[in-house]
Amino acid sequence: GEIVLAVASSGVAALLMPGGRIAHSRFRIPIDIHDRSMCAIRRGTILGDLIRKASLIIWDEAPMTHKLCFEALDRTLRDIQSADEPANEYKPFGGKPILLGGDFRQVLPVIEKGTRADVVDASLVRSALWKHVEVLHLTTNMRLHNPSLSQQARGELAEFAKWVLDIGEGRAPMNKRQGEVERTWIEIPKELLLTPCGDKITAIIDAVYPDFELNYDCIPYLSQRAIVCPVNTIVDEINDNMLAKVPGDAKDYLSSDTISNTLEKPVDFDLLYPIEFLNSISINNFREHRISLKIGSAVVLLRNINQSLGLCNGTRLMVTRLGDYVFESKIMTGTNIGQLVCIPWIVLSGNSPKWPFTLQRRQFPIRLCYAMKINKCQGQTLGNVGVYLRNPVFTHGQLYVTVLRATSKQGLKLLIEDDDGKPCSTTGTSSTLKYYRCCRLILLSVCHCDCS
Repeated sequence: GEIVLAVASSGVAALLMPGGRIAHSRFRIPIDIHDRSMCAIRRGTILGDLIRKASLIIWDEAPMTHKLCFEALDRTLRDIQSADEPANEYKPFGGKPILLGGDFRQVLPVIEKGTRADVVDASLVRSALWKHVEVLHLTTNMRLHNPSLSQQARGELAEFAKWVLDIGEGRAPMNKRQGEVERTWIEIPKELLLTPCGDKITAIIDAVYPDFELNYDCIPYLSQRAIVCPVNTIVDEINDNMLAKVPGDAKDYLSSDTISNTLEKPVDFDLLYPIEFLNSISINNFREHRISLKIGSAVVLLRNINQSLGLCNGTRLMVTRLGDYVFESKIMTGTNIGQLVCIPWIVLSGNSPKWPFTLQRRQFPIRLCYAMKINKCQGQTLGNVGVYLRNPVFTHGQLYVTVLRATSKQGLKLLIEDDDGKPCSTTGTSSTLKYYRCCRLILLSVCHCDCS
């Protein structure tokens, strides 16, 4: 009979909770946040009264969020809660109990062009609110209690879970190369490795997507498989190879790019920044000028469109019909699997310190998802995962996130290249891991193998 508000830092995680919402949407947290920001919630409003009556707030995947978001919510709740009890103005979060769930071993807040120190400083544990947090630990692997597991399967699952946890904790044996100070190179077990003699991309595609031509439009087949890479260039290369394997002709969609109105727009703006230049601009988590799609191709949303329908950033879809300005698709993940939805063109805005303007691009907010970036796949659990490391991971938690996507050792394959492009068995981990290993900063650590 109590009111509980369930939120998460990402759309995929929010869909896993009944009535879940994205934290920025529920609490109206500003996108451009600073150390004095507050949420756009006022006393006496419907949302303000709902929060005031709530007995508990649950926030999943909390370590992914910048500490300034929690501090903005703290100031807002103190203001709302003090309307009934003035003393709440001096209590953390206005005296409202908040349960923060997450895993500091995974990817931390993303700081554009930030250093190791910037990433650590943006973490929740560096906030003044951290001293008020009571740390809880989950220690039981619930999957091992599945009565349908045989004794051998239970032993293999326990061994795999321990290996994954050792990577996350920094306990796995690591070496250092000549000239390096820290030990950041880890040896991967041979049974998890792919060592092809021919084309690397073909090898990992065949390992993760066997019999693809027969199952290219099968939702249970596609929803449980993905190839994970650190950077978008390799992701796009694999996705182009996969799209070519889908039967039928591809349809190209070109974006409409314009410069947003600015207060001081020179008369020669159109000459300085022609349409061809705008079309060539590429931004992180921003669609390209040209998108090629086929009926039966798998895509992932890059924006939150309609959470009630399960259309959030990270939702995977299968294209079923192509129009001129909209396409029809079936939802492959979440709580609305199999439901038909239409995805329209939307206007996306992006800027960069390199440009004196804001780019507005009208395009589908999607990307092919046979392969995905490591950060994009966080929060998803898959039966078959291929990890392609042409280059080592470059930030804290990425290697842990990649191996954590798989539910078993049999469903995980890694293809690692050395500096000469040859298959090898060692890969680097981020040096930020050492900081977290020493500080032992764990807050209600819940990983996808249900252990901590």
